[in-house]
Amino acid sequence: MKNYLYKYLLLLILGWTACNLKNPQTIGGSNASVPLIDTSGTRIETRILPPERFNRKQLDSTSFGFYLRSLPLKPHGSLVYLYNGLLKGNQQAHTAVIDISVGNRDLQQCADAVMRLRAEYLFHQQRYSDIHFRFVSGFDCAYSKWREGNRVLIHGNSVSWQKTAAEDKSYTSFLKYMETVFNYAGTLSLDKELRSIQLKDVEIGDVLIRGGSPGHAVIVVDMAENAAGEKRVLLAQSYMPAQNIQVLVNPMNDEESPWYNLEERMKIYTPEWTFEAFQLKRF
Repeated sequence: MKNYLYKYLLLLILGWTACNLKNPQTIGGSNASVPLIDTSGTRIETRILPPERFNRKQLDSTSFGFYLRSLPLKPHGSLVYLYNGLLKGNQQAHTAVIDISVGNRDLQQCADAVMRLRAEYLFHQQRYSDIHFRFVSGFDCAYSKWREGNRVLIHGNSVSWQKTAAEDKSYTSFLKYMETVFNYAGTLSLDKELRSIQLKDVEIGDVLIRGGSPGHAVIVVDMAENAAGEKRVLLAQSYMPAQNIQVLVNPMNDEESPWYNLEERMKIYTPEWTFEAFQLKRF
């Protein structure tokens, strides 16, 4: 009888564990007990509620900040997948998964995801001439040149444009351009492109970045403020290998997770990287 009861209880425990392992909110832990998630929300601003006494500011509908906080999300509880269809090993880092393609190559990693979001915003605003990123070599890869049918030609350390295709203004061609950027740019080059700002001046669209190999980058995708002017932000990342862009939990603050307080901190601890205060930058 005792053995039967023991086995029954064990099955119950295992069944409960298996069910909860399907839900990254439970895996992550820091978000499971905090009522800051509206599971019916389909965008960042409707899924993730601001902390108590904090509110989102109204933004111009054509701004980068408005675009980021309006990003569509996969259904609540979605897992993070790699570019090859496999599950990411760490399902504890995220609170939501952004519904944007990752491609089928190991390209759209951390800095690449930041550049992708910036370029997507500019593309949909039809600001094509503003889409350009520098390669690690220093070459300025301008989307306006790509649209005209020019393609990147690389000979050793020499990089140039060569007209090899017809003019193509399609979104499919834009994604091909981004793959080229992902191949030859990274945290090292993006870090040099961005300008430094202080934590107290953080805005949506700013980037925490450590250029190098290894390096990492996360982007501020939303912000809320209180009456005293204090700020809380949401951070999003891709990582290695290339994977779904995800909104991160805050491993250092269970009560306000997934929101981060960046002000007056020497280090910013995210689930998979630690940034220094001076590593906040802006496009």
